[in-house]
Amino acid sequence: MLAAVRSAGRNALRAPVPVPVRLEGTRRMSGTPFNVPPSAEFVARVSGIATMAKLPHRDRAEGLDAAFIGVPIDTGTSNRPGARFGPRQIRAESAMLRPFSGTRAAPYESLMVADIGDVNVNLYDLKDTCKRIRQAFRSVVATGCVPLTMGGDHTISYPILQAVAEKHGPVGLIHVDAHADTGDVILGEKIGHGTPFRRCVEEGLLDCKRVAQIGLRGTGYSPDAYEWSRAQGFRVVRAEECWHRSLVALMAEVRKQVAGGPVYLSFDIDALDPAFAPGTGTPEIAGLTPVQALEIVRGCRGLDLVGCDLVEVSPPYDTTGNTALTAANLLFEMMCVLPKVKYY
Repeated sequence: MLAAVRSAGRNALRAPVPVPVRLEGTRRMSGTPFNVPPSAEFVARVSGIATMAKLPHRDRAEGLDAAFIGVPIDTGTSNRPGARFGPRQIRAESAMLRPFSGTRAAPYESLMVADIGDVNVNLYDLKDTCKRIRQAFRSVVATGCVPLTMGGDHTISYPILQAVAEKHGPVGLIHVDAHADTGDVILGEKIGHGTPFRRCVEEGLLDCKRVAQIGLRGTGYSPDAYEWSRAQGFRVVRAEECWHRSLVALMAEVRKQVAGGPVYLSFDIDALDPAFAPGTGTPEIAGLTPVQALEIVRGCRGLDLVGCDLVEVSPPYDTTGNTALTAANLLFEMMCVLPKVKYY
């Protein structure tokens, strides 16, 4: 008897240790071939090379329904730099993300998604960087893939929208920001993070009656800093109009305004109050809350979104990483409201 017990014990010690199955190419519960991030139930969040939401890395957008892409520049900033490190930090913090949204959205059962890396920018020449961004996004949108972009300063929205409009024509825009970014010339330059949407209007990239700017606030250079926006037909929603209220009703109105064609969503993290998102280059007090940010993004469900960006995360100004973590969550929620995503 004792010998049998000892033999059983030795066999138990020699038994193979179960190894978690790597779920890279398929979601085993459905058998549908989509990329699925490894679960933190089986793979440690801190392990592996950082990609957005721990998705597979791909070199190209071909075959993808949506792609996360980084544009690491801060050459267009007018105040604090550091946004060139935004994509890297967002990817690192995105390891916290799980496969399903609190809205019951199931993006990884609906879309083929991957992280396709960063645009190879020119940190010494902003105009050349814009050219590189435009060329990179032309190749992405040409495949039918929806770009989900991590900035980088807000200059990047201009060349991205050039590429998007080449494919889709003038698009509607939901622009969430502390600043209108409709300046004309800054220190003698036409291109910078304070001018992208004026350049877009001048080039006919926007369907101006389908543009809404939400969260604008702060001091200005004139009594009405948003007069130009209104003159173009934009809806301007100042931060004061958002204080102490849910934005669900506002987004119902915005959806009606921008519906009827392709829409681009551009979200500057400085739209949030710096108490929630201090890691940014041009903070303004009395901003939106993370709850309101989620209401805005989730309120885009049902629109024909053809691209989204999340810009101006500057990690050096937030050592907690919470600004980048908020950005990662908002990018995930943007993916969840893309047209093909199913909900349980």
